[in-house]
Amino acid sequence: MPMILIVDDVAPMAQQYAYDVKRVGGFDTMVAHDGNEALDVLQREAVDCVVLDLEMPGLDGFGVLRALRERGADTPVIVYTGTGNYDRCIEAIKLGAYSFIDKAEPMERVVREIANALERGQLVSQVKMLRRQLVADSALRGTSQPMEDLREAIARVAKIPSPVLIVGESGSGKELVARDLHRSGANPDAPFVAINCAALPESLVESELFGHERGAFTGAHAMRKGAFEAAGDGTLFLDEIGELQMPVQAKLLRVLEQRQLSRVGGNRIVPIRARVIAATNRDLDHEVEANRFRQDLYFRLNVHVLLVPPLRDRRSDVPDLVRYFLADTCDRFGMRPKQIDAAALDSLEAYEWRKNNVRELRNAVERMVIATDDDLIRSEHVPREVRGGPPDPSENVSQSFKDQKAEAERRILLQALEQNDWHITRTAKVLGLADHASLLKIMKRHDLEKPD
Repeated sequence: MPMILIVDDVAPMAQQYAYDVKRVGGFDTMVAHDGNEALDVLQREAVDCVVLDLEMPGLDGFGVLRALRERGADTPVIVYTGTGNYDRCIEAIKLGAYSFIDKAEPMERVVREIANALERGQLVSQVKMLRRQLVADSALRGTSQPMEDLREAIARVAKIPSPVLIVGESGSGKELVARDLHRSGANPDAPFVAINCAALPESLVESELFGHERGAFTGAHAMRKGAFEAAGDGTLFLDEIGELQMPVQAKLLRVLEQRQLSRVGGNRIVPIRARVIAATNRDLDHEVEANRFRQDLYFRLNVHVLLVPPLRDRRSDVPDLVRYFLADTCDRFGMRPKQIDAAALDSLEAYEWRKNNVRELRNAVERMVIATDDDLIRSEHVPREVRGGPPDPSENVSQSFKDQKAEAERRILLQALEQNDWHITRTAKVLGLADHASLLKIMKRHDLEKPD
């Protein structure tokens, strides 16, 4: 049953209102007698809707609304007043209240308004969940130049049925790039089947990829389709392709060339239609030279090559990633939304993230969320191994001088804008620019906009 919080400094009024809401609407109710008590309740209890008095001593209803907005809370709030001053109610709506009612309204009308607010709250939660799902599946978080280049490359090859080889360090988001390719491809509604070649036991690799007939080996009690058949007209994503053993590489090459296969233990020819996308964090040129990877299979796979940039080459995307991971982690754990201060962001942006790139950053954010009970994450909450000085520019040799210069300019802009709360004129003055128009022009060049 939904929980409704009644906030009113007049105790008898609050108790009677709570009783009537429960009696008429069947809702569970709680009572708070001032603004601070209301915020404490909202911090520790699962409240579904708030009926809030605007006129209270101390922290009034407007103060509560401002505090909720700062916390990022989305609990629907209905304000009520006995003064008849509806201009004040309109001001409350601008601060985020769902609606307003008069204390003299019949309880049936009040209950109906609460039900409407609850329904809207559920819709808001569903929309947020769907947006998180869409964003979680996307590799394209960030507007740095390396990510813009990757986005353009995906758009160019997405609808082409030829194989694609995705190259990038561990944790950089290779599978997410593959999913973007599939989603933008010719058959986005067809299956996307992902196989981690490194995780398959050697004895089962062929069965997993190509399927097997009944009785093909001990334990094969029934015919089983492999990943190629399961993908149908969709996409087969072969992650860590460099880990495949040479005999399996030979059979994979034959399947790719002939566009057909025979299941393990069988002779029947099965045509295949799936597009193949492979990924690796290995240097396959080196693996070919060392005779650990077939050159002909390498040439078959790398018709189109997409390079996923390491996180250290797109440091200006770190703040956006951190804020997304913060919101996602707090939501998954059922915690209050948390913010992060500039010093902590600077530490995260300066770190190299060489161990596991974006995945390492996500894990660090989760550790920070768990490490603090406060609503604000500070530099002392940043994992010890992440804290340190600025990065060594000499190590960033994978980018051209032009790219590094653009990335540095973008980071300087972001830092200045955030320190000045995205106030354009003030930021332009701090940066020594002629006027705000000059700053807006540079922001447009770097595709920078004030975050929601």
